[in-house]
Amino acid sequence: MEWIRESVESIRSIRIRQVLTQAVSLGMIVTSALIIWKGLMCVTGSESPVVVVLSGSMEPGFKRGDILFLHMNKDPIRAGEIVVFHIDGREIPIVHRVIKVHERKDTGEVDVLTKGDNNFGDDRLLYAHGQLWLHQHHIMGRAVGFLPYIGWVTIIMTENPIVKYVLIGALGLLVITSKE
Repeated sequence: MEWIRESVESIRSIRIRQVLTQAVSLGMIVTSALIIWKGLMCVTGSESPVVVVLSGSMEPGFKRGDILFLHMNKDPIRAGEIVVFHIDGREIPIVHRVIKVHERKDTGEVDVLTKGDNNFGDDRLLYAHGQLWLHQHHIMGRAVGFLPYIGWVTIIMTENPIVKYVLIGALGLLVITSKE
């Protein structure tokens, strides 16, 4: 309780100019994060250059909470590669391995079939109704690297929104009350 009272007293003692300076600093931090994200999108060619593994379907290779780094280029997708894809009508991307590739002779387009390493069958039950293959526009990127367990922060904040709000509030309060 002492910490809260000191923080409130600190906020009261701040002058208008300091408040504006701190607000600009907070805005610059947020803007910098967005610029870095957009830069990563350009460099990697992926609409989402970093994703968190949300299920155990790729164990033992990737565990829930691992962060994957994605890259997307013009090279054709091959069986055995780990891709991140989205399904029409679902907002959460899926991380699975390509098990079969079907190349259309007339157009040269490649369709793929995926499966989680820890799943029994292929992903056709996950695809949109009537869809048998993933097309190029479904693929968000190929996994090129990972950091184990770091994504648990995201999972905890998603599953317990109060943690997210408390953390954002504490960080905002820290930025506003810092006197430097």
